[in-house]
Amino acid sequence: MKLKLKPTTRLKRRYLAITGAGKAEIERIILDYLGILGWAKAAPFFVSEENNRIILAVNREELGNIRAAFEISPGKAKIMKVSGTLKGLGR
Repeated sequence: MKLKLKPTTRLKRRYLAITGAGKAEIERIILDYLGILGWAKAAPFFVSEENNRIILAVNREELGNIRAAFEISPGKAKIMKVSGTLKGLGR
C-alpha cells in the first residue's frame, strides 16, 4: 500500500523566474537576508536554468521574504514572474 500525504500537509510551492544572476548569487542573496533558519523555512530548490533565466521553487508562506531579499540585494538579480505552476511561467 502506497503511503500518501494529506493535501493539507503537502508543501505548496511557488515558482519564480529569476534573471540577472547565477545559482551561487541567488543562494547568497537568500542566505544574507533570511539566514539559515529562513532558508530552511523557504525550502528553495532550483528547477531549471535556461536562456539566462533560472526557475526557483520556494515554499508559499515564505514568498514575501524571498521577494524582500531580492529587492534589497545590491546585485542585478530580478524576479521576473511568480506562478503557482511551471506551465504558468512559460506563458
